[in-house]
Amino acid sequence: MNVRTIPCLSDNYAYVLVQDGHAVVIDPSEEGPVTVALGDPALGGLVLDAIWLTHHHWDHVGGVEGLLAEHPVPVVGSRYDLDQDRIIGQTVAVDDGATLPFGGMTARIHTVPGHTLGAVAIEIAGNLFTGDTLFAGGCGRVFEGTLPMMRASLAKLRALDPALRVWCGHEYTIKNLEFAEAMSAEAGVPEPAVSARLAEARAQRARGETTVGHPLADELATNPFLRWDAPAVRAAAARMGADPDDPDAVFAALRNAKDRW
Repeated sequence: MNVRTIPCLSDNYAYVLVQDGHAVVIDPSEEGPVTVALGDPALGGLVLDAIWLTHHHWDHVGGVEGLLAEHPVPVVGSRYDLDQDRIIGQTVAVDDGATLPFGGMTARIHTVPGHTLGAVAIEIAGNLFTGDTLFAGGCGRVFEGTLPMMRASLAKLRALDPALRVWCGHEYTIKNLEFAEAMSAEAGVPEPAVSARLAEARAQRARGETTVGHPLADELATNPFLRWDAPAVRAAAARMGADPDDPDAVFAALRNAKDRW
């Protein structure tokens, strides 16, 4: 299976999964760029099988209605979002552990509430599509859930296979890693792995490349929002007045600091 990254809006990513002339679109922010990708002559024209959505925010579903006008396919989102009637065109509701077929493969759904109450991550063929729950070097803001809920969702993701390639919803990597580097430095526990990854991300963006599609192992080594038990992260949280022995307190301190940073 091939994953095509489709830049949308100012910093969003949609994804087109390609297998044997068929495609699934994940989080189409805009119709236009996705339609161009589906019609790419180099791929011989693709048959769209379904649209899969990680959550209901407009910058992830804005292209759904337009795509459905040309491709009347199933639209998959969380059961919560269907029950709340939050996504135009949604026809399929999924819960935690649900599976979806595509091209002889099986996708698995992980419910990850926090950013929104209907957020899901999608795992398929060694890839993990995390929407706005887990970013490269960071995590999403907590809009609908609670901070402990968000940490529990991230704990679920950090327990997955570290070889999974992570594809997130936005190009926020440099800012996220700048925050991670600053927090550890201010706590007096510099982290060379974070600084090295930040330098790599800056070089990628300077070359016009995306920073997504990296192993989950990179997040386990450098993302403070998955490392509430790491010495540097605990020290940073303690400096903010949080109990470093309380994972929820550590996570909350960092997320609140990032909201203000």
